[in-house]
Amino acid sequence: MIDKILLFPYWLTLKVRHFMYDHGMRKVHTPQVPAICVGNITVGGTGKTPHTEMILRTLTQDTDWGAKNIAVLSRGYKRKTKGFQQVVAEGTAKEFGDEPMQIKRKFPYITVAVDKSRAQGCDFLCNPEKVQTSKKARRCRYKDFPKADLIILDDAFQHRAIKPAVSVVLIDYNRPVFKDHLMPLGKLRDLKERIAAADILVVSKCPNYLDAWQRSKWTEALGLQDFNASGCFGFRKGGKKQYVFFTSIGYDSSAAVFPEGDPRYLYTQRAIMFSGIANDSPFRMYLSGTYKIVRHFDFPDHHRFTRADISSIQSAANAFPTSVIMTTEKDCQRMRDCTKVPDNLKQRMFYAPIKVNFFTEKEQEVFASTLNSFLK
Repeated sequence: MIDKILLFPYWLTLKVRHFMYDHGMRKVHTPQVPAICVGNITVGGTGKTPHTEMILRTLTQDTDWGAKNIAVLSRGYKRKTKGFQQVVAEGTAKEFGDEPMQIKRKFPYITVAVDKSRAQGCDFLCNPEKVQTSKKARRCRYKDFPKADLIILDDAFQHRAIKPAVSVVLIDYNRPVFKDHLMPLGKLRDLKERIAAADILVVSKCPNYLDAWQRSKWTEALGLQDFNASGCFGFRKGGKKQYVFFTSIGYDSSAAVFPEGDPRYLYTQRAIMFSGIANDSPFRMYLSGTYKIVRHFDFPDHHRFTRADISSIQSAANAFPTSVIMTTEKDCQRMRDCTKVPDNLKQRMFYAPIKVNFFTEKEQEVFASTLNSFLK
């Protein structure tokens, strides 16, 4: 009600936009191959990139999809290049964006591309020969890649102009959409009712333990009835079946940001932490279990590090000469773009690779089979 009154122009614009797509008044493009949309209705912070990576692992381990060509298409937020671009592992976050670089470096055998137009990007991934001749791809520097058999669309739920085979929508456990409001009063960039259009809902960043009662309260608040926890699905009014899964964030063993990294610093008791992500609370909690955080630099999301930033980190490193310098995996991609990082910082700078965890192996298996059911 608050959104309808205080933010009526924004609310009405969204209502009209969705009405036009729902009633065929705007053109919708269906990719030539199955597409998985991973997105949300809030501004950042739900874990789209680690969930995209989790879906990639799920598919590459599948007997059918593992042998096929899987591609990831992203917008490449804050990149300096234009149009369609194929991402290469030796590229930079400045060229392609930090999230596409993170995915490509973890999965070098997967085709990763960026394009603001998801429809155009899907067309190029399905028809690589067009990249060689199309004027729309004339700025693409790397044009040799296989034809995609399946495409994962990163952060594309709000792009109604493209229709995927399955939509996976993420909701932050710590920021429930049913308690949020449209921007600028809240963090919603789309209407709450849009979550009903998802095929699979994933409540992300959950605490390490979540009992059946807590799950039932969540699913009721999301508008699902007759929720079957063992089957991970419920029903909406009108009979639509919708799947719901709960995941938590975990971290793998720390790795060096630069080749010069000295692993002996990982055994210190103090850490200097810096990050430029939407919400670094989970990462800070993870670090505080091992280190005493003596300095914390909190930059804006997708922040491009400057000489002044590096100078501030250097001053903290001088004040605590035995401390390790820790950052997130996404920030690592942008820090590698910096050309003026002193050698002593390179030796001490590490990141913790992020990963998504299901609560049980059974839930992970159900997720994989559910995803496959939509794709087939």
